[in-house]
Amino acid sequence: MTPALVALIHVTDVQRITPRMVRITFTGDGLDALAPWPDQQLKLCFPRPGQSAPRLPDEGAEGDAMRWYQAFLAIPEDERPWMRSYTVRSHDPARQEIAVDFVLHEGADGPATRWAASAAVGDTLARYGPDAAYAGQLPLDTADWLLLAGDDTALPAIGSLIETLPEGARALACIEVADAAEEQPLAVGRAGVTVRWIHRKDAPGGPGEALLHAVRDADIPSGEGEVFAWLAGEAGTVRMLRRHLVGERGLDKRQAHFTGYWRRSLTQDDAPTEEDLAEAQERIAALRAESGAGWGG
Repeated sequence: MTPALVALIHVTDVQRITPRMVRITFTGDGLDALAPWPDQQLKLCFPRPGQSAPRLPDEGAEGDAMRWYQAFLAIPEDERPWMRSYTVRSHDPARQEIAVDFVLHEGADGPATRWAASAAVGDTLARYGPDAAYAGQLPLDTADWLLLAGDDTALPAIGSLIETLPEGARALACIEVADAAEEQPLAVGRAGVTVRWIHRKDAPGGPGEALLHAVRDADIPSGEGEVFAWLAGEAGTVRMLRRHLVGERGLDKRQAHFTGYWRRSLTQDDAPTEEDLAEAQERIAALRAESGAGWGG
């Protein structure tokens, strides 16, 4: 059975798991049929003021991502939902549910933060995805050592990736959060997986600066097998992390999977910058290489 890519989803549970992170559980058509893979991403559509549910394009275009998005953009702007990207934190096919963690950005007034801060059981969003066509072939089973690095927005993905690691995996997770209150229990009971929490309040500079220092100071094995890095968070920080790992640590570009989840002073409604476009092209090329040749091919 092929799961529907587009559907309404309804809130079944809301938990404030840290002062700045809320975990919201959804149910909806097609969630029982999602294929499992690590780092599942989807688009969430948030209703405009006065709407009980987000308005979606007419049926018939959801089988083609480009056609659907063009139909989405054709909705009048004052009725068109706000769209944001998120990671599936967990999936329960038996209950036909997914959980998504929302960062409540301090001082932010974006539609997703506003919605998540007041979400209640019964509220309705819409989703596009997760789409298995965009599932990356991460070498979680074959790499000898893994680096997982990101900020609060990457924490849901890092948590799910750690839970996917095989027994005996060796990994270091560097996670930048606001302070100690934002640390979460992660499934790191298996030997060889270390989580290093980095607190922004204890470090000079803006978001990402402490994470950069932590990765630069990390002891990354050399000559002991294949190393792979998974990087996500603020786009500029992610680019600098990758440049460090490739340019200074000697990793091959295929050894560093990277995603910019957000941009300083910009939202997903703003036009992409030249760096954003260059990053997107590089990620597309990397995904093609992964799907065509596989890791190390």
